[in-house]
Amino acid sequence: MLRVRCLRGGSRGAEAAHLIGAVVGRAVSGWVSRTFRSTSSSAAALPLTADEPVTEHTPEDCPVCAHNEWDPLEEVIVGRAENACVPPFTVEVKANTYEKYWPFYQQFGGQTFPKDHVKKAVSEIEEMCNILQHEGVTVRRPEPIDWSVEYKTPDFTSTGMYAAMPRDILIVVGNEIIEAPMAWRARFFEYRAYRPLIKEYFRQGAKWTTAPKPTMSDELYDQEYPIRTVEDRHKLAAQGKFVTTEFEPCFDAADFIRAGTDIFVQRSQVTNFMGIEWMRRHLAPTYKIHIISFKDPNPMHIDATFNIIGPGLVLSNPDRPCRQIEMFKKAGWIVVTPPTPLIPDNHPLWMSSKWLSMNVLMLDEKRVMVDANETNIQKMFESLGIQTIRVSIRHANSLGGGFHCWTTDVRRRGTLQSYFL
Repeated sequence: MLRVRCLRGGSRGAEAAHLIGAVVGRAVSGWVSRTFRSTSSSAAALPLTADEPVTEHTPEDCPVCAHNEWDPLEEVIVGRAENACVPPFTVEVKANTYEKYWPFYQQFGGQTFPKDHVKKAVSEIEEMCNILQHEGVTVRRPEPIDWSVEYKTPDFTSTGMYAAMPRDILIVVGNEIIEAPMAWRARFFEYRAYRPLIKEYFRQGAKWTTAPKPTMSDELYDQEYPIRTVEDRHKLAAQGKFVTTEFEPCFDAADFIRAGTDIFVQRSQVTNFMGIEWMRRHLAPTYKIHIISFKDPNPMHIDATFNIIGPGLVLSNPDRPCRQIEMFKKAGWIVVTPPTPLIPDNHPLWMSSKWLSMNVLMLDEKRVMVDANETNIQKMFESLGIQTIRVSIRHANSLGGGFHCWTTDVRRRGTLQSYFL
């Protein structure tokens, strides 16, 4: 049965979700309304007025529901490469990129990525969407936005980046969509591309939570973070030192990975312990947050290092071994070592490593979306009895993600269970 509740004087839930945006909006002197106006009519079609009823659906009716990374996928958000911009070469960007690409950032920061490359990435992602739809999955997309516009808050000035990787900013836990606060200044306003979709899901019964938005003032970053070489990275990572401080909570959603009532997370260059603690308190007592770590000189996003692909089944990167791997083996999990990636050395990977080969998207326990060029990992999946759905996204990889990064699963058909004892 549907219950209808009329909220007079405005929706308090929507006001809470937009509080941070409203405060920042006043500070940036109206630039958002002028330049980040959606090119789609969907935003205008979904006004939430004082007189509009908000319908509370039963949990069974909610269009948003996902408990893990492998239940049958029914609806997904796929990112956009359109208008993607190179982020300015700030300290947090430097800490998350490899030194061979630093001249690229220094030269092109604030400008669009190479247009021919982006055009090819757009085409690849369109084909990916077509294949997902052919596999029976509903595909939704964020709004196209001009990311080259400069903005200013009381604490910093920046240009934007993109809405290519919804996994970084959105995580679905049960019937709740959580917006991550992010940690890069170039991604401060990235949430705007997803707001029309989130508002639609909210009106249809989903819970909607925006994590505390950091100011991203200078205090959030170690301005003297001493990165010069790969050796520096290894040394700092071993010491547990990161470019983000504990000044305020920050996290990217892609540092969390779900397995029912257990969610695993790493402290990384973009996710600090305050951010992890916020998630722990927010999701308790139903969910338990486990902090795990890796021998990784540049930790940022867990899903090309440790990717859970089934109940008690995980891909573990051999170049970045998990320090707590015995914990999983004792719980009866099968730990699979993926093969070495085949991506050529001369292919640009401006924000990621070759291990995007293991950054796969499970359509269900027996179907996986994998890169068409990565024949070795295709054979690995087939040996596990998993059918490979092959798509080439080499140019999309260059923007910083594989299939898992380029998506956020909105609805998977399944129930909440415990897989980790």
